[in-house]
Amino acid sequence: MSRLAAIMLCIALLVAGCSEPQHFHSTNISGVEWGRDFSLADHNGQPRRLADFKGKVVVLFFGYTQCPDVCPTTLASMREALKLLGNDATRVQVLFVTLDPARDTPELLAAYVPMFDPSFIGLRGDDATIAALAKDFKVFYVKQPGTTPDNYSIDHSTGSYAFDPQGRLRLLLRHGETPATVAGDLKLLLAGK
Repeated sequence: MSRLAAIMLCIALLVAGCSEPQHFHSTNISGVEWGRDFSLADHNGQPRRLADFKGKVVVLFFGYTQCPDVCPTTLASMREALKLLGNDATRVQVLFVTLDPARDTPELLAAYVPMFDPSFIGLRGDDATIAALAKDFKVFYVKQPGTTPDNYSIDHSTGSYAFDPQGRLRLLLRHGETPATVAGDLKLLLAGK
């Protein structure tokens, strides 16, 4: 290979490296055949579907209000991620799906979920609807008995799902990611990446 050809090859590799697309920090699940939609009531009793939020990035999290750790830290982390997005935060919708419809009444969801951010919405359905939706989204959950029938906990998956503005499921956000990392991934989705 001539010296000129070697130099041209190096330049081509450098240019290709500079134009490499940014990558998500979260798990990219684009193209999966599951988790395409939902039909639940929000904490004000209004029916909600994914299409209601078209044009926004939607972050969907499954949990319950009496969760002692994962659920409140996830919602608090999402609040901090939205703060980092500045004005772009208005283009993100956080949805909290209860896995405990027996205890998580609409009134309780209306008090709990917006406490983290007024824009956050709690969603609920009956036991069968929640079980089917959890199965569709590959969410694991199981009730763990407590000292009384009403005093139980729920073991559950800890990831959140992010949909792009076109309503396509794109990312699995791992529990414990920093707000800055989550905000970076949401920015990429907002930019059409």
